[in-house]
Amino acid sequence: MTEEVFTLRINGRTTRWTGDPLAPLADVLRDGLGLTGTKIGCRTGECGACTILLDGRPVMSCLLPVAAVQEMDIRTIEGLASDSRFEALADAMAACGGAQCGYCTPGIMVTLSAALQHPDWFADSGYEAALKNNLCRCTGYQAIREAIAQVQGGATSTAVAAPAGAGPAKEVASR
Repeated sequence: MTEEVFTLRINGRTTRWTGDPLAPLADVLRDGLGLTGTKIGCRTGECGACTILLDGRPVMSCLLPVAAVQEMDIRTIEGLASDSRFEALADAMAACGGAQCGYCTPGIMVTLSAALQHPDWFADSGYEAALKNNLCRCTGYQAIREAIAQVQGGATSTAVAAPAGAGPAKEVASR
């Protein structure tokens, strides 16, 4: 294995990483740099758990060799936490129950954060199209849709569907 030194710009900071140029960016972020908010699911780009922003666009970091992202702006879920729009989305996801098991949540949040910052990207197809590369195996899409609606419209409360046999839906106050 050939090792090289890479200069990476991650969450507004420049860092160096030494290793295999073909190492998947997801592995470098998690194992090499301790940014464990990026999850690894399928390793084939189908589940979206590893979604990061690369120059502002959501991409699957499990498919990208680290050598391909030098000098590009890499933003992980950890780097989005201080953005006020991201905070509003996180609050809405929590209030609406948009995170069930939570494994897909970082990838979904990163994708939605980009969609909220650039609504023109999805003007014709909507936010559901933005999530076409993010798989939630817990079928939490309705709660995620409610969270998006809450962020967009500033809704004051959202009905959250209860699991079958658990009684009536409950009302969740927002912000």
